[in-house]
Amino acid sequence: MKNNGISMTEAEEKNAYAYWLSNLSGVGDKTLLQLTKLHKDPREIYGRWKNAGNRVPTEYAHLLTPKQQQTIGEAVSSLRNWDVLAEYEKLGKQGIRFLTMSGEEYPDRLRNIPDPPFCVYVKGEVPREDVLSVAIIGARECSEYGHFVGGELGKVLGKNGVQVICGMARGIDGISQAACLEAGGTSYGVLGCGVDICYPSGNRKLYDRLLTQGGILSSYPPGTLPKARLFPPRNRIVSGLADVVIVVEARQKSGTLITVDMALEQGREVYVVPGRLTDRLSDGCNKLIKQGAGIILSPEDFLREMSECFPGKVPGMMSGMTLAKVMAVKPESEEPDGKKQNGDLTPKVYEGIDFYPRSVEQIKEAAGVDIPYYQMQQILMKLCITGQVRQVSTGFYEKNASATGF
Repeated sequence: MKNNGISMTEAEEKNAYAYWLSNLSGVGDKTLLQLTKLHKDPREIYGRWKNAGNRVPTEYAHLLTPKQQQTIGEAVSSLRNWDVLAEYEKLGKQGIRFLTMSGEEYPDRLRNIPDPPFCVYVKGEVPREDVLSVAIIGARECSEYGHFVGGELGKVLGKNGVQVICGMARGIDGISQAACLEAGGTSYGVLGCGVDICYPSGNRKLYDRLLTQGGILSSYPPGTLPKARLFPPRNRIVSGLADVVIVVEARQKSGTLITVDMALEQGREVYVVPGRLTDRLSDGCNKLIKQGAGIILSPEDFLREMSECFPGKVPGMMSGMTLAKVMAVKPESEEPDGKKQNGDLTPKVYEGIDFYPRSVEQIKEAAGVDIPYYQMQQILMKLCITGQVRQVSTGFYEKNASATGF
């Protein structure tokens, strides 16, 4: 059908008016879903609002508090001159799809959560329903240990065709997603702003790559700027799009644990990466273990367990090493003439270094080498120069997770 010179199918026209509804500031998902239950055709809802002027239509008044009625009345007035079909067409020209619960493309996983979003804006694709989806979440200011483990999990899951869902945040989220994509996998970022805005801006490369190897999703209209209050609601979508949630690092009082609570309400399985008792970044993970969460001992074991829990949804099993073996890999640091530095001692010293700071004496003991202090310093200096190791303070060293490429 043609309207104002714009040709659309009836389904597209209904979607256009649902898009208008989603732009009403002050109206939450629950209210929008209630409105569409009263009148399934959003064109009818639009007409009733428009005819009511600045007042709330009588049949909708019971759904709203007095404050909401005032807020929505103002919002309707501000959108009264909206050219609904033209605005919807503009959305499509930006490469953004608008999915509502009545549409076939709306993710089935989200339909069944306690508080589903009224709509989802998408750039790229949405996660496939027939393939396992795993959300990897954790601290933004992660440790080297968390950096490494997040990267390894992302890489192994990506190699085996498992979809990785994250919030594209700094730290564990972005590291896991980048590793998944680097391994040739698919990943999806759920934003606390419009899908047309890259946040954080430092993840631009990741944002662009997600558009070709997955997708960007949000429940907020394009142009919505990132604000602190928008992120907790988006976390329910991160967990809602996943079959399983993995927590890599989290403090005892952490925003990550909000996502865990939502995942449990949604009936999702929660797994955690255990950490040291003295490490504050692992307090949240260790507490979850005490409460009964699953434990990640290696990507291989996790994938094997998932293939049993979700038959047919894990495209391929890992053919490489377990996480414990990967972490013990020795670097092949060589001189230009092809001879290894200090014989075989450099790999042995590297093996004695952890992702947590260790003193020179602790490294010697862990590596099982008995060499003079000056020789240890030479090896450690060379490992620092090559970027495999970092000196965190005088006499203390740790492995550099960034050297893995994630």
